[in-house]
Amino acid sequence: MAFDSLPVRDMPLSDAALTQLFTGARTRNAWSDRAVPEALLRKLYDLTKFGPTAVNNTPARFVFVTSPEARARLIPLMSEGNQAKTLQAPVNVIIGQDLAFPDTLPRLFPHAPGAKDWFPDEASRRESAFRNASLQGGYFLLAARALGLDVGPMSGFDAEGVKAEFFGGTTVEPNFIVNLGYGTDENLFPRSPRLSFEEAARIL
Repeated sequence: MAFDSLPVRDMPLSDAALTQLFTGARTRNAWSDRAVPEALLRKLYDLTKFGPTAVNNTPARFVFVTSPEARARLIPLMSEGNQAKTLQAPVNVIIGQDLAFPDTLPRLFPHAPGAKDWFPDEASRRESAFRNASLQGGYFLLAARALGLDVGPMSGFDAEGVKAEFFGGTTVEPNFIVNLGYGTDENLFPRSPRLSFEEAARIL
């Protein structure tokens, strides 16, 4: 039987895979100099894009910062505590959200021809773009780990500066930034506690 013909529910991941994605994965603060090839970045996006979003609006936009010139533009816009690790990581990914996502809905959600008109004002577009781009950012982190990469998501940066430098003249705004590559254990914090099921969840 072909792999892609099996229902997803019949293919639970192994404990090793769950460890790689969740229980053994860590946010990295230091990076090896091992390069991340462009083909792998493209594969990473091609996995991420399949994560569900509302009406398939997929508002996230990704800028893979890899060249010395582009990195020189980004580093000064990071908070002081994030600059060194951002400089060390082989790839920095700016995850943005496109407020003009309704323009793509006729193509991405064709069975509802009027979907573009469901977001008539900036407030509704901004709310949906932020929520769904954040979802896509989460898919991105897990897809990266699934491909053997490490991640270091960050929110400490000059949002207006990143908007001007990397999304100037567009309807895209930055959401968060991710350092990407092959991490080391240097500057690795002890794993922080998590809330128990009883503290964070209810079954009704």
